[in-house]
Amino acid sequence: MITDQAVYRGGDRQECGDLSDELASLRVDGAPDTDFLWVGLKDPTEQEFALVSAELSLHPLAVEDVLSADQRAKVETYDDTLLAVVKTLRYVEATSDIETGQVVAIIGEHFVVTLRHGDAAPLHDVRRRLEHHDRGLLREGPLSVLHGLIDKVVDTYQEIDEEVAADLVNIELDVFGGANRTHSTTIYRLKREVLEFRRAALPLRAPLTLLTERSGPVRSKELRLHFRDVSDHLAQVLLNIDSYDALLSDILSAHLSRIGVQQNSDMRKISAWAAMITVPTLIAGIYGMNFDHMPELHWLLGYPLALTLMTVAVLTLWRAFHRSGWL
Repeated sequence: MITDQAVYRGGDRQECGDLSDELASLRVDGAPDTDFLWVGLKDPTEQEFALVSAELSLHPLAVEDVLSADQRAKVETYDDTLLAVVKTLRYVEATSDIETGQVVAIIGEHFVVTLRHGDAAPLHDVRRRLEHHDRGLLREGPLSVLHGLIDKVVDTYQEIDEEVAADLVNIELDVFGGANRTHSTTIYRLKREVLEFRRAALPLRAPLTLLTERSGPVRSKELRLHFRDVSDHLAQVLLNIDSYDALLSDILSAHLSRIGVQQNSDMRKISAWAAMITVPTLIAGIYGMNFDHMPELHWLLGYPLALTLMTVAVLTLWRAFHRSGWL
């Protein structure tokens, strides 16, 4: 469905009527590379997007990519149309999960179409921020919208980076601090979320580099500087993700080693107690056979002697195991 649509002339928002009529008007009297039409959609059906595509005469290959909700981040050109795909993320505080969505921007002569797949990282605040705080940037034309989208997405990456770092610190303190409350499943789950984070963020590096180059599609020097700033933020996030992945691998190895040591200690204790139980069981078994000619069978002190022998044997074993560290 269409969430918002407007015409921007000189950075100022104007009401938008019929899409094809507005676009035709912009191409006749609109300032080149400055005035444009911006249409925003969320999870459009094929029929809904077909109407927008027909009104704006979008390239068929761009339309095909737009309708696919599972793509890697990229920037591609189709004739005079630029297609950008960015993966959006949302951190779920209750479960420490990272949910993935997708934003697609189609930029052509005097128009921008943005589509959001999923609920991660809503875009209404991007339009509002550009209209009220970055009007000067809006005067740079349709590519300013692309910058606003990517800037918003990378800002979200930085927020998730901080959340993941906090979770990692808690796990690290637990594993190496001796509390031992963390389960290996918790570590593996966070590692899986970090890998999901990387799969979303890493492919965006190459498109951002392209948008900062003079030979790229961005002709405005001012916009290239803004894209370079976003690229720097993304580079820091990717550097942190690599360090989180490596640290989680080390933490998981240390945690499993600690579990192995604990299990070995438990097995030694179990073996020691089993040995101490075996000796009196053996003596009791021998004296319980009741043969006619057994030693001490009719001896008055035989029973106390057997109990004493059991006690002495168990105490001797307990002392030996205690001194060796098994108990």
